[in-house]
Amino acid sequence: MIIDSYRFLPRSFRPLYENAQPHGTDPVWAPFEKRLGDSRIALLTSSGMFLEDSQEPFDLDRERAEPTWGDPSFRAIPTQMGTIGLAHLHISHDDILADPNIALPIDRLAEAAAGGRIGEVAPQHISVMGFQEESLEGWRELTAPGIIELLHRDEVDGLILAPV
Repeated sequence: MIIDSYRFLPRSFRPLYENAQPHGTDPVWAPFEKRLGDSRIALLTSSGMFLEDSQEPFDLDRERAEPTWGDPSFRAIPTQMGTIGLAHLHISHDDILADPNIALPIDRLAEAAAGGRIGEVAPQHISVMGFQEESLEGWRELTAPGIIELLHRDEVDGLILAPV
């Protein structure tokens, strides 16, 4: 059975994604062997969130010039995040700027830690721009290894994807 999960993409983008083949045959998950109540958990948002006072926004100028390209870089967002900005051409910013928990539910994660459902909240989280180029070359070569390095350095046990 074919599931058309791309029906909401602009028609010009559909051919780029709807017939894409998976890369490799290995599972894309790992068993979670530690108890969740003893685990350090981080979040990953695809909202293009960045810290206005200390981080560069994602590259929207290049995306405007090359509409099928998306900035493959990432930003580390500390749990005490400060003033955020959003750099993403494919989402509405207003609601997220009013309540960042929509895109990066740090307060909900803190509540889960306070209630003992998770061990603790990681000191920093990850932000990416969810719209990406078809090849994902930048992700495979730079983004994923960089995110993994940051998570290992922070001794993170689990990562929750908060897609936007």
